[in-house]
Amino acid sequence: MSEAADAPTRTVSKLEEDGDIAADYLEELLDIAGLPGDIDIDVDHGRAVVAVVTDDPSDRSLNRLVGADGEVLDALQELTRIAVQARTGERSRLMLDIAGYREGRRSELRKVAERAIEEVKAKGVNLSLEPMNAFERKVVHDAVAAAGLVSESSGVEPDRYVVIRPA
Repeated sequence: MSEAADAPTRTVSKLEEDGDIAADYLEELLDIAGLPGDIDIDVDHGRAVVAVVTDDPSDRSLNRLVGADGEVLDALQELTRIAVQARTGERSRLMLDIAGYREGRRSELRKVAERAIEEVKAKGVNLSLEPMNAFERKVVHDAVAAAGLVSESSGVEPDRYVVIRPA
């Protein structure tokens, strides 16, 4: 069963509360680390979305909170989810982005998925992609479904990957 199917349906006001709690937690973190940044909160596809952004595109100091391949960002997202759960008593599916990393990665992954989709359509064979984290696999699965093909995750974390099959 998927993570989305496991999670109870949460109202927009509950998701906004998650975002507010996460924003408070992240603002404290930024203050402790002495890093600049503003917090944007939104609700998208049934989950709170919190972004740490800066007005100065040349300021790369937030990249320390992203880390290599988004590893620090993934860890901060989990810590933020735990902080929200500690306050609400409910599991959070909150999505965290820092300095636009996830949005940029989403764009890259869509291109990877498009190339893979074309190859599967042209050759009519299964294609396995490189290992990806859950966020990355979801982006690929969505692109594959939109193209009318089938995909599934295979393997064990941290080496879980997407297999794309003809419809």
